[in-house]
Amino acid sequence: MATASSVTTDWTTCPICLDVFDNPKSLPCIHGFCLKCLERHFVDICQGDEVSCPLCRTAFKIPSDGLRGLPHHFFIQHLVDARNASSKSTGEMPCEVCLVENETSSEEVPAATVYCVDCGQKLCERCGRPHRRLAGGAHQVRQLGDKLEQELLQLRSSCCDKHTNERLKLYCYECSENICLMCSAIQHRQHKSDEIPQVADSFRPQIDDDDEQILSSIGTVRQLSERTKQQFVKFLSQVGDAEKMISETGETLKRLIDTRVSEVLVDLESVKSESSKQVNAVEDQLQLVLVAMESFHTYLRELLDKGRPSDVTRAASELHKRATELLENDVTSVQYCPPHVTFTPADVTQLTPLQLIGKLTVSRHGDKPGRLL
Repeated sequence: MATASSVTTDWTTCPICLDVFDNPKSLPCIHGFCLKCLERHFVDICQGDEVSCPLCRTAFKIPSDGLRGLPHHFFIQHLVDARNASSKSTGEMPCEVCLVENETSSEEVPAATVYCVDCGQKLCERCGRPHRRLAGGAHQVRQLGDKLEQELLQLRSSCCDKHTNERLKLYCYECSENICLMCSAIQHRQHKSDEIPQVADSFRPQIDDDDEQILSSIGTVRQLSERTKQQFVKFLSQVGDAEKMISETGETLKRLIDTRVSEVLVDLESVKSESSKQVNAVEDQLQLVLVAMESFHTYLRELLDKGRPSDVTRAASELHKRATELLENDVTSVQYCPPHVTFTPADVTQLTPLQLIGKLTVSRHGDKPGRLL
């Protein structure tokens, strides 16, 4: 369980500036903030605007008189005052009364040893004695020390906002507010009221019951939070598995496509190679025939242009026979007939995403599952 000191330390620190509260204001969600911190946080807001608590995001409306119109957080102010009153140990602070009285003298100011709860002053032992026996009633005077803060949390009372010299003594049931005797006699004359300690005792069981229910709800919310985290971890695991399977399926599909592409290209290369051999063979035969005819033609021209009549008559019979052989050689039978090659691509428009990769199913409450990739 947290000690009074630790609770006080936590509740006297503004969540925004992380420093001790300065003029703490209370939001409807009970969270408190320094007025100056709220003014910086909501710098562009106007009266009546709906904004959210910087801590819990609970929505509230800016009062008609601005952020200064937010109620003062008296409980936090009480904690801050108690903390400030006990912030210095005995011997470290001078007596506040003696310090004022000796402003113009060189006399040494004695150290404060006690604290007057009613006056809110740190006093030396001499100045503190009159506070214990005042005619109007003894003040609550406590020794300075480590236990002072916890005592002040129980003893210190509040002053009335309307009558600053009056202490809050009563609680008005009809207005749900603490009032002083002057308020009771004037504004709350016909209202039902009772002394604050007795009313506080009557409220404690309900507050304790509310706290028990809140504590039970805290356990439920923590369980829900833990279950949410576990569900998200499980979801991330499912996403990871799906990502892995999608990637593996894609890689497998790519390998199948690459393999099939390679097979088709090998087949095409085989047809190309075979056709190359055929064209080379045909070309070789045609070149042989061409060489024979061209050399025979050249020889005939030489014979006719430069040969003697006897040379012509001597070779005429053999030349005619050779010419007949060359002409009877069926050159047209030596032809290259290339195969007709075409490629008909697969009709990918007939492939559905489900047939191509697979199906990703995302199920939500109230949704129809199924999403194709």
